[in-house]
Amino acid sequence: MSLVRLNIKGISYSQTQNGAYALILSEVDGDRKLPIVIGAFEAQSIAIALEKEIKPPRPLTHDLFKNFSDRFDIVVKQVIIHKLVDGVFYSSIICERDKIEEIIDARTSDAIALALRFKAPIFTYKNILDKAGIYLKTTPKKKKEDVSKEEEAVIEELIMGEDRESVKKTSEDYTKFSLKELNQMLDQAVDQEDYEKAAAIRDEISKRQK
Repeated sequence: MSLVRLNIKGISYSQTQNGAYALILSEVDGDRKLPIVIGAFEAQSIAIALEKEIKPPRPLTHDLFKNFSDRFDIVVKQVIIHKLVDGVFYSSIICERDKIEEIIDARTSDAIALALRFKAPIFTYKNILDKAGIYLKTTPKKKKEDVSKEEEAVIEELIMGEDRESVKKTSEDYTKFSLKELNQMLDQAVDQEDYEKAAAIRDEISKRQK
């Protein structure tokens, strides 16, 4: 079976289903997108690795794994999303130490959070993309990492039908605060290691800067 390389397009969260996020992967040499429902913690960890706007005062779990691996000369070579059963994706982390390769099973959300930290490529098999990939129109003016309105609608349907790793998400309304207040609140949330709140505040700031 042939492998297809994927890039991370972005993360979206449900406006109606608290704690439900979707990670959007896109094939490098094609137009299909692969949405994967993930939990809030993993969504935040991936977002931090992607944007580097939030600097945790102490390492998160995935950062700790990276530090541990670096100390013992373990390298993540690639991540493969190798199976899809009843809407659940299964992944493998391909590691190497002293030229010996090992394969470790992992949740897809954890595997991708680690792939980002190791700058490792992400792959899936063509038959999985054929089965779960979707074609979505994109607006040329939009940045590559932006999620379009059409994608958000499809993601919302996916989340409502497959909320498998949801965690309670903050419901505070941040639209009433100024940008200055939001940035202050963001710094405070990071200092307090409340990354769920920090992610929600960061999302509101990002909306206003578009």
